[in-house]
Amino acid sequence: MDADWWSIEVFDGRFPATSWFLGWREQLVEAALTHGATDWCLTESHWGLVLELSFPGEEHWSRWRALPLVRAALDAVPDPVDGLLVYPGARRVVGRPGAAPPPPGPRRGGPHGGRPGGGAPVPSRHGRRLTGCSSATSG
Repeated sequence: MDADWWSIEVFDGRFPATSWFLGWREQLVEAALTHGATDWCLTESHWGLVLELSFPGEEHWSRWRALPLVRAALDAVPDPVDGLLVYPGARRVVGRPGAAPPPPGPRRGGPHGGRPGGGAPVPSRHGRRLTGCSSATSG
């Protein structure tokens, strides 16, 4: 069965996106894994972060996305007006065969405006490097 990847981009705002993720990480990842996620990846960048989750199908994603915990976490991002993008597909193509590129078209948001840059993660200006991946099926 092919997995469906979903991306959640969180931009820095009133506080750093890394702080947001550190506060919600355990709950979001645990909820994703208990609702069928098979893999997840986090990439930190100079503008914020991208959390990518793999579910066996859209119905698993939709159930996870509808959880009150997930809704509360996404409502609590550093910039709730322009600092959140949620879309199907994986943004980070490196190391993931068949990953979808980011959605086409102009984007709003982010403290730097326009389309955030991809590429390799940069060390956090907050003293932590959060980038990493995990798999629910790896031993």
